[in-house]
Amino acid sequence: MFQKVLIANRGEIAVRIIQACRDLGVIAVAVYSEADREALHAQIADEAVCIGPARAADSYLNMQNIISAALASGCQAIHPGFGFLSENPDFAEQTTQAGLAFIGPTAATIRLMGDKSEAKRNAIAAGVPVALGTDGPLRDFDEALSEAERIGYPVMVKAASGGGGKGIRVAHSVGELKEAYDSASAEAVANFGDGRLYMEKYIHNPRHIEVQILGDNYGNVVHLFERECSVQRRHQKIIEESPSAFVTPELREKMTQAAVSLARRVGYRNAGTIEFLVDNDRNFYFCEMNTRIQVEHPVTEQVTGVDLVCEQIRIAAGEPLSFKQEDIELRGHAIECRINAEDPSRNFAPCPGTLESLHLPGGPGVRVDSAAYQGYTIPPYYDSMIGKLIVYGADRTQAIDRMRRALAETLFEGVVTSTDYQMHILCSKAFEDAAFNVNSIANGDFDQ
Repeated sequence: MFQKVLIANRGEIAVRIIQACRDLGVIAVAVYSEADREALHAQIADEAVCIGPARAADSYLNMQNIISAALASGCQAIHPGFGFLSENPDFAEQTTQAGLAFIGPTAATIRLMGDKSEAKRNAIAAGVPVALGTDGPLRDFDEALSEAERIGYPVMVKAASGGGGKGIRVAHSVGELKEAYDSASAEAVANFGDGRLYMEKYIHNPRHIEVQILGDNYGNVVHLFERECSVQRRHQKIIEESPSAFVTPELREKMTQAAVSLARRVGYRNAGTIEFLVDNDRNFYFCEMNTRIQVEHPVTEQVTGVDLVCEQIRIAAGEPLSFKQEDIELRGHAIECRINAEDPSRNFAPCPGTLESLHLPGGPGVRVDSAAYQGYTIPPYYDSMIGKLIVYGADRTQAIDRMRRALAETLFEGVVTSTDYQMHILCSKAFEDAAFNVNSIANGDFDQ
């Protein structure tokens, strides 16, 4: 096991990794920008190193500064968390070249699965269903026109690199294709530095369901069942749960085996998530693979009892998986609400500011992953998520009741958060009946 691990991230995920390090008896070294000098992760870590100015490009995206901090502090490994450099193959490569372990998959795997066209080719080779689409990136708009004609409208154009819902547009007709192509490409360049796009058939009102997998360095791969992530706004997840109320035992078996098959094909190691779109007839199609820990990983931890972050660290340290597939049982139901400092009444505008007071919920079945504290000033430079509220129940009904209770007890004064909006969704008949899809917010299904 490592003696020291550097955490190349901030906020609640940095706090979560510090907690895992403590559970394993590993010294946790935090990094922080000048804007995060008073951040919780910088205060509670065993050691903390400033890596640059507030701007992410000068700090949390500065590979050289992060690796230098790890070497100077005597770390043996770097955990990238999610976001920032977590799916950057160059960072993974430079980390290992510096003699440090990267707590995640290899650079080659990140590069392979980060290219959506290559990922799709591997999914096909692994026998995983895929939606009709292009074989590789589109060369130009003229090719997009001809491919859309071949595939049939509506079509979806998607960034060939990256993820997180960025660089995705839908065209329902030839008249909409040019705007969809140009805006998706521009967003892909802005977020990933790569404007290449590919195209696939748009699935009408699908579910977004993902499978968590773990792989070690010895060829062992297991799944930890599925997560329902269909409550989304503009491709950004708001509420997640496990298991999915829509997934039947037969579909669960097919999806999880498909995920394991793909992970084995690419020699995957560490934690990863394979995402699928599922239509109303329960046909599922490969969407993408996230080669990192997910924001919503706590719901999987709650229903399986597996500490995913500790497992990540153990795997990177060379240990084999401590369990087999038959050892993992799905028990109960978990729901997560992402708490964002943003104002739903102002088109979800970010609301940085000082938390004058707060009250976080507790009681049976309630977990809070957060870096917020009274008096903390939320900086305007980073993502608006300030925490996650997770509940566990014996079944979905109890989990919903507990989430409503927990949201009612949650108080943030000084900034506006998304909790009232999430309570509205949790109290809707559509959510109660699990009758929703990725377009339900846009379609007003939770307002009826």
